[in-house]
Amino acid sequence: MAIVDYRVQNHVGVITLNNPPVNALSVGKGLLQGILDAIKEGEHDTAVKAFLLIGGGRNFSGGADITEFGKPPVPGMATLRDVLSYMDTVTKPICAALAGPTMGGGLELALGAHWRCAVTGAQIGLPEVKLGILPGAAGTQRLPRLIGAATALDMMVSGDPVSTERAHELGIVDEIVEGDLAAAALKFAQRVVKEGRPIRRISAMTVAVEGDADALFAEARARIATQWRGYPAPLEIAACVEAAVQQPFAKGVAFERERFEVLVATSESKSLRHAFFAERAAAKVNGLPEDTPVREIRSAAVIGAGTMGGGIAMNFANAGIPVKILEASPERLDKGLSVIRANYAATVSKGRLSQEAMDKRMALMTGVSSYDDLRDADIIIEAVFEEMPVKQEVFRTLDAVAKPGAILATNTSTLDIDAIAAVTARPQDVIGLHFFSPANVMKLLEIVRGAKTGGDVIATSMKLAKTIRKVGALVGVCDGFVGNRMVHAYFREAGYLLEEGALPQQVDRVMEAFGFAMGPFRVSDLAGLDIGWAIRKRQAATRDPAERYSRIADLICEQGRFGQKTGAGYYRYEGSRKPVPDPAIEALIVQASKDGGFTRREISDQEILERCLYQLVNVGAQILEEGIAQRASDIDIIYLYGYGYPRYRGGPMMSADLIGLPKVLEAVKGYEQRVGQWWKPAALLERLAAEGKGFNG
Repeated sequence: MAIVDYRVQNHVGVITLNNPPVNALSVGKGLLQGILDAIKEGEHDTAVKAFLLIGGGRNFSGGADITEFGKPPVPGMATLRDVLSYMDTVTKPICAALAGPTMGGGLELALGAHWRCAVTGAQIGLPEVKLGILPGAAGTQRLPRLIGAATALDMMVSGDPVSTERAHELGIVDEIVEGDLAAAALKFAQRVVKEGRPIRRISAMTVAVEGDADALFAEARARIATQWRGYPAPLEIAACVEAAVQQPFAKGVAFERERFEVLVATSESKSLRHAFFAERAAAKVNGLPEDTPVREIRSAAVIGAGTMGGGIAMNFANAGIPVKILEASPERLDKGLSVIRANYAATVSKGRLSQEAMDKRMALMTGVSSYDDLRDADIIIEAVFEEMPVKQEVFRTLDAVAKPGAILATNTSTLDIDAIAAVTARPQDVIGLHFFSPANVMKLLEIVRGAKTGGDVIATSMKLAKTIRKVGALVGVCDGFVGNRMVHAYFREAGYLLEEGALPQQVDRVMEAFGFAMGPFRVSDLAGLDIGWAIRKRQAATRDPAERYSRIADLICEQGRFGQKTGAGYYRYEGSRKPVPDPAIEALIVQASKDGGFTRREISDQEILERCLYQLVNVGAQILEEGIAQRASDIDIIYLYGYGYPRYRGGPMMSADLIGLPKVLEAVKGYEQRVGQWWKPAALLERLAAEGKGFNG
């Protein structure tokens, strides 16, 4: 089938887009040229009274082919701007039939039409801001003319799509049609002709503005500066909408194109586009055939009704999968189910979930007190205390009671999956599913393959991640896997900076200016300092005496300061969650520096940023060398979705690529000489820097 099919049906020139799966508006494949050629043919055909643009399959168009961004023009091939410019000269009505995700360039194409119909279930929007750009084919000029400046601005700045019904209310869609879209849309186009509807060019309309335009844009810029700190595209979108209000259409389009070209070259846009592709790449498993069979997951079980276990169980219930929650103590089980119920109730109270939906999800959960109750589960996930003997005992029991073919998963965040699998007679069925807290909210799922984990178990787990709406990333076995191994180095370096002369508020300020929602010490106070203290005390007996060890965090805990939960940690919290720098902590840090033999010095913001960021990068390079992560972009995804890394920075490995690996390597070598041997550059970092390459190609 041709990428664009054109045929005349009952005096309507029907133009069908055939570029599955989402009918991306490819220049290189000739889709846009095909649309242009079809319109030109029909424009000169007296048998054609109107046009109908429709998507083959279940979608109209998901937008531009993002892989073509930044590439030179294809000679002899039309762009979307070429098509839209010609559509503005056509003298016969052009209708568009919207279905599925009608996004970005897909909506811009539809806005170039004169009339639009849609089926229920379509998602209609201009999400370019999420890629660090703005609509580049007059979307910022046409949408405000159609639905008003304020509404269009909000829609483009959020990037969130609206439903068919909402699009109809706003005036984006002229009519909602039912049944078979091709037949209904054809009737719609015929009715446009029969009723003598005018050629309604959005480009000829004026922009409606409620109230004072200057006040509207001043308020919008102030709001954007707060909500979208670090993202340049939202402010540029506001400027383009303002141009739509103030300038003729052609000048507004020229201004939009200029701002688009600036944005597409920014590091923020490159990072956001990297994140877009990285998320899709993470779903692929190297060396695992695409047709690897998967096991059916029709029922699940979770061991442990605590915060983590309850959150994991909610994911299954949210996906419509029955789940049993095992807890030996009736009191702890009741408490766990009560917490789950309260979490759902809070969502209902905010209007994000109906009471009926909550009731259905709660009905899918069953509390049990015996391992025997788990015999029929297709997957069992343990979420018990993070100690190897405890987890091994759980898996010995599961090995005895779980049905053949059941997947046995551990939620451990650091422990050796192979040592856990070794206590079973079925190591091929054992895998790590490391959820992040709160498990019902955080999107990341580290999927940890053991040495003997079966390919079908890996494939099933990757599919399960999508089912429960997680972003799955496959990793290998090492202490802390990918995320926690790297974050340990990050927090360790932050602690060393305190010993050498920095204070918590300076380190946090630098990392928050970089884009993190909270710096390392605010995060520690939020999580609870006692958790890390307990781990460090357990590790004390096996710690290498030659390893540099900062006692500052331990000294703070010895004072009973465990963070927000006690009202004091690295900061004081006086009746709120707002951190207040504490002179007592500064005195403690200064004394700890003296006791450790350090002469405190002034540490620059640049050094703080480099030492925290480049530790992540260097350890990430070691992880890639060892094959613990499949690809650098997987590490970036883990940090974007699991650790709050600013999305517009693309992840630590992408940040290093944008800075330049030779520059990163030079800094790492300098810190190795000045700070310590743990800064020894990873061999991969040295090799790629020498070859002039990046981690992401």
